[in-house]
Amino acid sequence: QVQLVESGGGLVQPGGSLRLSCVASGFTFSRFGMSWYRQAPGKERELVATITPSGGTTNYADSVKGRFTISRDNAKNTVYLQMNSLEPEDTAVYYCKLTRWGYTYWGQGTQVTVSS
Repeated sequence: QVQLVESGGGLVQPGGSLRLSCVASGFTFSRFGMSWYRQAPGKERELVATITPSGGTTNYADSVKGRFTISRDNAKNTVYLQMNSLEPEDTAVYYCKLTRWGYTYWGQGTQVTVSS
């Protein structure tokens, strides 16, 4: 079955960096686009970044453009989110998402807290 496992979250000071990872299993990873979402307390889940199956095309929410980079390693079945210049507003639980054949799969999420 499809499984998505995120890691790499933590507490970081404003201006700092973190790299999130999402290891996928149970499907042919290289054939599907992947996304990162986040959900802050009291807010709806929002799209952060997307990447095509080959990794050749990426898209970002305006709020993270120029600071975050999504990438993938199809040999390792892993999608990454490099987050630089972090701001308190980036505090949220971060999730990776797969949509396959009309079904949506989420990981369990990883907490990112940006605070001094």
